Amino acid sequence: MTTPRTTAPFGRALCAMITPFTDSGELDLDGAQQLAERLVADGCDGLVLSGTTGESPTTTDAEKSALVRSVAEAVGDRAVVVAGVGSSDTRHTVELALEAEKAGADGLLVVTPYYSRPPQDSLEEHFREIADASGLPLMLYDIPGRTGTRIEPETMLRLAEHPRIAAVKDCAYDLLGTQKVLARTDLAYYTGCEEFILPLYAVGGAGYVSTVANAVPHHLRGILDAYDAGDTAGAALRQQRAIPLIELMMASGLPGTVTAKALLGALGLPAGPVRAPLRPAGREATDGLVAAYERLTTA
Repeated sequence: MTTPRTTAPFGRALCAMITPFTDSGELDLDGAQQLAERLVADGCDGLVLSGTTGESPTTTDAEKSALVRSVAEAVGDRAVVVAGVGSSDTRHTVELALEAEKAGADGLLVVTPYYSRPPQDSLEEHFREIADASGLPLMLYDIPGRTGTRIEPETMLRLAEHPRIAAVKDCAYDLLGTQKVLARTDLAYYTGCEEFILPLYAVGGAGYVSTVANAVPHHLRGILDAYDAGDTAGAALRQQRAIPLIELMMASGLPGTVTAKALLGALGLPAGPVRAPLRPAGREATDGLVAAYERLTTA
């Protein structure tokens, strides 16, 4: 029997897509289109561009707009394009949101302002101002381990009242707090932590926004598909089988951007170098990623 599913405004299976660069470090729009086509063909309902995985701290505003325009053109109406527009500056975030809307984005990913650590009332006003500025739905990105500030559940409850705040990318590692919000709002919760794909989905989450999906989109979508089909044991098995690759890509001490680009490059897919201050993965790390990928995809 299929489990009732909460509304998923951006689809269920979203990839936090890398931003391909040429060997000289320039934006590779052809590579981005090729990668986007592959990801959608292999089961991604949506592509999240210019998040941390997409190296947003080191891409220009013009590059961000060009990337949205190019990927939206490549995937058409076959997938949703969500543009990362978050920054520590509310005014700049609004500008990025309006540019993303003009470039063809279907939604916006807005991370909590980082480093400045605004109090909850300021945080709430920040998100509301961005939601008021454009006609696109927002996915709030709650990742206190990187930003230094949590979107507290009570703040999330108030923000859920805004008609354009539709979803959350949840990296707060607080399943209790998440369930409190799920129980009292229509917010669609997407885990940004691959080890929580099945756990969050099982308690009413909408799906995931995944860096690991750059490499194995079909396998991760299979977790959700198995659960929806009533095969909970199969869903659990697929989740468990993915853990070695998830751990190497997301918990090895290297940023997910670095590991994703290393693996995609080794597989002959569009990736290119990372931009400084990031540095490429070494040979040993890359070999380990490839071996874990092959074990997962050939089992």
